[in-house]
Amino acid sequence: MFPAQALAEVMLARGWRVKLSTDARGARYTSGFPEQVEVEQIASATFARGGLLAKTLVPFRIVSGTVSAAFRMLRDRPTVVVGFGGYPSIPALGAAWMLRLPRMIHEQNGVLGRVNEVFAKRVDRVACGTWPTTLPEGVEGYHVGNPVRASVLERAGAGYIAPGDYPMELLVMGGSQGARILSDVVPPAIAALPMEMLRNIRVSHQARDEDAARVSEYYAENGIDADVQPFFHDVPRRMSEAQLVISRSGASSLADISVIGRPSILIPFAAAAGDHQVANARGLVEAEAAVMIREDAAYPDTLSEFIHTILSNGPAALTMANRALSLGKPEAAQTLADMVEDLSAPKEPDS
Repeated sequence: MFPAQALAEVMLARGWRVKLSTDARGARYTSGFPEQVEVEQIASATFARGGLLAKTLVPFRIVSGTVSAAFRMLRDRPTVVVGFGGYPSIPALGAAWMLRLPRMIHEQNGVLGRVNEVFAKRVDRVACGTWPTTLPEGVEGYHVGNPVRASVLERAGAGYIAPGDYPMELLVMGGSQGARILSDVVPPAIAALPMEMLRNIRVSHQARDEDAARVSEYYAENGIDADVQPFFHDVPRRMSEAQLVISRSGASSLADISVIGRPSILIPFAAAAGDHQVANARGLVEAEAAVMIREDAAYPDTLSEFIHTILSNGPAALTMANRALSLGKPEAAQTLADMVEDLSAPKEPDS
């Protein structure tokens, strides 16, 4: 949702009217969109959830949603349709393909998601957030970066205070709803740090609802100053104030980290389709802006050692922050908007 929100903000500023097409589940994550964006709920479904009956109904829900989207587009014809992947985008992209409307997709990750893979050869443009992105043969991709929200752009390149013998902030993120493994390994990893370092640390930890109580209790029992919540509405502020970010390597999180410019320890989601979170992390790791720990190697003592190494070497941490910043693409939303406008422009007929 974050790249879609970022594009919506730019298009509205350029005088466009923006409509978001998603399903009921996706609509729950639209609170950050500008109020001018009309949210249109369309039926969709995925084979990845539900029991046998639910999976049997998936094709019918997708066809129903696509037909509904097509009729709505005939009544209110969009100039361009942009898909951001995931099953909620199927009806709108399917309808745009049926009606031969200008259409494009944006892929956040270094490996195409299943929906974007299906539509890659059925759209006019393929914009890529991570580079390189593995694409089907014959498909040309355009590296635009991953658009970030206005609230992140406001903190772009925020001055970094290198770690030292003074209060320091750690931000722990596992996606919008936290991650179980981070709740399991990060608190004991932090607790294992030397006391002279630990006394200076404050933690912002994003944990799932079912994990929040035990994570909060663990931090409290070990005398660690921690704010544990299932969702932070002010991630850009917390990230800009952090000396270190510990995170999954989802594309939007990495875009925020690189645009703001912070050292990070990345623990990719092992079950991510096509191992795309490892592909996402590769750029930051190869630039020595981040450390990556595979999920099967993410033990508290290993993580604690990396945290200590980064927080005990201020100049090296500052170098990591600057290298992350060098990979950021704060102009990504503007570039994507330029592609939309180019796609909308009338084409000269072939002579």
